[in-house]
Amino acid sequence: MRGKRKIHLSKIYSFNKCRGRFKEDHSQIGGPGFSRIVYCNEPAGDGISGGSNYVRTTKYTAATFLPKSLFEQFRRVANFYFLVTGIMSFTALAPYSASSAIIPLVFVIGVTMVKEAIEDWQRKQQDIEVNNRKVDVHAGGGAFSAADWKNLKVGDVVKVKKDEFFPADLVLLSSSYEDAVCYVETMNLDGETNLKLKQALETTSYISEPRDVEEFRATVKCEDPNANLYSFVGTMEFRGEQFPLSPQQLLLRDSKLRNTEHVYGAVIFTGHDTKVIQNSTDPPSKRSNVEKKMDKIIYFLFAVLFAMALVGSIYFGVVTRKDLYDGDRRWYLKPESAEIFFDPHRAAAAAIYHFLTALLLYGNVIPISLYVSIEIVKILQSLFINRDVDMYYEETDKPAHARTSNLNEELGQVDTILSDKTGTLTMNSMEFIKCSIAGTACGHGVTEVERAMAKRNGSPLNGKDDVIDEQLGKKSSIKGFNFDDERIMNGNWVNEPDADVVQKFFRLLSVCHTAIPDFDEQTGNVTYEAESPDEAAFVIAAREIGFEFFKRTQTSVSITELDPVTRKRIERSYKLLNVLEFNSTRKRMSVIVRDDDGKILLLCKGADSVMFERLSKNGCDYEEQTKEHVDTYADAGLRTLILAYREVNEDEYEEFNEKFQEAKTSVSADRESLIDDAAELVEKDLILLGATAVEDKLQKGVPECIDKLAQAGIKIWVLTGDKMETAINIGYACSLLRQGMKQITITLDHPEIKALEKENDKRAIAKASKESVLRQLNNGKAQVSKLSVDAFALIIDGKSLAYALEDDVKSLFLELAVGCASVICCRSSPKQKALVTRLVKEGTKKTTLAIGDGANDVGMLQEADIGVGISGVEGMQAVMSSDVAIAQFRFLERLLLVHGHWCYSRISTMICYFFYKNLAFGFTIFFYEAYASFSGQPAYNEWFLSLYNVFFTSLPVLALGVFDQDVSARYCLKFPMLYQEGVQNILFSWRRIIGWMLNGVGSAAIVFFFCIRALNPQGFDSDGRVADYQILGATLYTCVVWVVNCQLAVAIAYFTLIQHVFIWGSIALWYVFLLAYGAIPSRHSTTAYKVFVESLAPTPSFYVVTLFVVVAALVPYFVYNAVQMRFFPTYHETIQWMRHKGQSEDPEYCNMVRQRSIRPTTVGFTARSLARTNPLDG
Repeated sequence: MRGKRKIHLSKIYSFNKCRGRFKEDHSQIGGPGFSRIVYCNEPAGDGISGGSNYVRTTKYTAATFLPKSLFEQFRRVANFYFLVTGIMSFTALAPYSASSAIIPLVFVIGVTMVKEAIEDWQRKQQDIEVNNRKVDVHAGGGAFSAADWKNLKVGDVVKVKKDEFFPADLVLLSSSYEDAVCYVETMNLDGETNLKLKQALETTSYISEPRDVEEFRATVKCEDPNANLYSFVGTMEFRGEQFPLSPQQLLLRDSKLRNTEHVYGAVIFTGHDTKVIQNSTDPPSKRSNVEKKMDKIIYFLFAVLFAMALVGSIYFGVVTRKDLYDGDRRWYLKPESAEIFFDPHRAAAAAIYHFLTALLLYGNVIPISLYVSIEIVKILQSLFINRDVDMYYEETDKPAHARTSNLNEELGQVDTILSDKTGTLTMNSMEFIKCSIAGTACGHGVTEVERAMAKRNGSPLNGKDDVIDEQLGKKSSIKGFNFDDERIMNGNWVNEPDADVVQKFFRLLSVCHTAIPDFDEQTGNVTYEAESPDEAAFVIAAREIGFEFFKRTQTSVSITELDPVTRKRIERSYKLLNVLEFNSTRKRMSVIVRDDDGKILLLCKGADSVMFERLSKNGCDYEEQTKEHVDTYADAGLRTLILAYREVNEDEYEEFNEKFQEAKTSVSADRESLIDDAAELVEKDLILLGATAVEDKLQKGVPECIDKLAQAGIKIWVLTGDKMETAINIGYACSLLRQGMKQITITLDHPEIKALEKENDKRAIAKASKESVLRQLNNGKAQVSKLSVDAFALIIDGKSLAYALEDDVKSLFLELAVGCASVICCRSSPKQKALVTRLVKEGTKKTTLAIGDGANDVGMLQEADIGVGISGVEGMQAVMSSDVAIAQFRFLERLLLVHGHWCYSRISTMICYFFYKNLAFGFTIFFYEAYASFSGQPAYNEWFLSLYNVFFTSLPVLALGVFDQDVSARYCLKFPMLYQEGVQNILFSWRRIIGWMLNGVGSAAIVFFFCIRALNPQGFDSDGRVADYQILGATLYTCVVWVVNCQLAVAIAYFTLIQHVFIWGSIALWYVFLLAYGAIPSRHSTTAYKVFVESLAPTPSFYVVTLFVVVAALVPYFVYNAVQMRFFPTYHETIQWMRHKGQSEDPEYCNMVRQRSIRPTTVGFTARSLARTNPLDG
């Protein structure tokens, strides 16, 4: 920017007046919450309060990793169970060796701990990089030296250079500008991309060279560390005087110095005391519904395990007592010389010991590798989401990013989407398109909403259809400007009858702002850095009309404009006296300037709700016409502001300025309200100039995305801070609303409420407002109940929403909202957005997804089951608080309908299969125990037991969780109704879970009893030997490995090479292991010693039995699946059957199937079209 070092902006925020006297408001300093004392630029150890500037974001340290990580792992009940059984395996109760129990547990826990360590090490590397950043610190004698951030101490004086981050919270002492101002970017703190202006106290602004720092000594007394980014209360004692400190002197850690060569600052808060770290609370812990249900299934399996052990131990106790009378029946247990385990004289104790042994023996019913397998699968699923090219936005080079893998399957179960509007549904890229000046509407542009309204009404655009294409063809290439009106453009405004009003209108736009001009000396062009897209659009519009803002100095704003008389461009300069900032309460922004003639002017722009009431009696000549135009613009989906001005006399200004400066220098809790009260003194008796209208266009693909999501049965709510009319028309443009949809509007814009507001009786207003909201909600509920087949839309404003969210009303509000097809909440505050999200989540008990792009959406994103952040133009605060980040709203379609459905289907089937394979294995052990009189003898070798879950059945199920596709991405999008499988939880219902469990028990029964019958009592090999229990165990195990892996192969819908390798490779690995393990000396291999080489491999009946058992075990599943597919198909089976029958490319048949998901209450343009051409009856 031209001449930056000479620019003085103190007058913009009246900073020069903030160098005031010490006020009585500082009496709170030294009291509770205001006890911090900082001695600036003193040697270390001189009573400086505060800690280290080292910041740690890791979950563990080297000392705490092992105990803390182990604690995290054994909090899971399944892992704790295996720890207990591992300890018990060292006792005589164990039916296997301790090593075979401990090693698999160590492996599974170790894999998870390694994953935790890698993730934490990545955080550690980030911490090292941040803590080792360099900053110049005063080392004494006026010399500065580079030091690590981590070594900074409270009281140090540092020099921060342009484009560097602030290393701690600093009090600004001076800058490279003469009046000690600097520009700060706070995107890392609040997500806002606009620059903030800061200024030091005048008393310290003399510091311009390092040598000036040498003699600087000061004492700062201020508030204790806290998380409030926007407040700071303190005083600086310097040279025997005290000066008030405000947020304008505070530079926050992790914000960046911009457009300023350097600043000097004193460290006030370090490390974890800084405001940004104080705000860095851990995001709420979120767990998916599937994972919560999985815990219940684990407890159910524990109940099954205890039941199996109890049944066996009771039977064992009874039979053991019978050995007193019939010892010959179980002679092989030698009951006459048995110790406690088989002693018939102590049968009860033997039964108890047997119960403990059985708990160890049947432990394979509980899947030891389930948790770690799911974590691995979810991480790999997240990688596929991150690398999906169809969710990559080339314009900003941003792919999708699953920031947490815990909620992958939850993406496939979303029932309600709660969406922000600006920047989420729209582009947050404002274009000046229309305006109303002196009661005359200007601008011929046609908005997207107007086109949608024309389609909705089936009528032409007021005869302008013929010029739409022409307008699109010559659309302005200037970002932020899409205005076209020959009466105003190219200087023609001077010929208008109200040329003086037009001149004042665009002068106001070019002067009333806080934008910063950036002059390019090479091209001669001026660009602007503004606080918001709206403000940038206004300044650009003024420039294009001929009122170019090109220079800002410490006391003035300079513009060039066309002189109506000479028709030549002239330069005008306005002296800046005050800026009255915009906030959500004031809803307006004003500047007070002195023009070349010495007149003091107040220029104001703001929302219609606060501006019209501030007009003078003789300043509202065009009020009615302007109101009509504003309503028309709102109907067209445009954002409007009212422009007005007034002249202020010298005495009035002096009275206002005194109170304003007093309020600005106050450090009391009500400082903001004092400033607003002072502004009220001068922002009155305004003269209306007109209104602006800017368009925030819909993002590409938003209507199509909403249409698909609606066909999928997902409800969509819009929560916005915009006016009701604007929100409604955006709703029409994106097909959330349609013609014929009955609208239920809840608002407090009623005469009786307005009358009470004029009387200012707050209690009466609150009572009447609540009664009005209750009455409207009950009436709406009655309409919905009466006409249940019709589509309703609920629209509610922010004031009404405040009462609707009260404890005794919110259930009624939710009941009405759930019965409506669309819900739009207008004028919603960030807190209300979060409260609505919580109400929907807790009230419906269904999965909610919130999506937004700004810092004001963070509460709603964290409150929802899933938070999706849009990486748009409002910074990264929403993204940093989200679970998934995408660049455009339209990518939500693929994220949910494709990846969400796949992840839900895969995880659900994977968990069901886990329980199937463990029950299939565990019940063969149980059946063998029953066959062997519950003697505690395991059917399998101890290492067969230990490695079943870890090696022979683990990899195929991982491949299922990562690669399986019940239907392709194309069909997921073509038939959105498929998504309802997740919403209705069809694939993880108790019916399906129990079905897979029963399948496991049935497979175990077939495997065991067929093997027993096939191997006993006839000769097993060519020598006539019968099969002993080692051969039986190895054959049983072989059949189980084959059955569970082949069952997986049958259940998979989409084969890849990896799945083939894992499934058949796992079976082959079993044979390799049996061969290798059997070759180990018998003291180690025990019952497996050469069992394959000598007994199984040479025997044909082994292969025959294996083949027959595998086929027999899979036949029940085949039969059940065939019957279901043919007569009771699920959604995905219907689509699979269509593909099989070749009907997937038949348009008529496909439309018939798709219409199954469309109800009278469905929104979206497909449903709108059907409702118009062929009304649905239900």
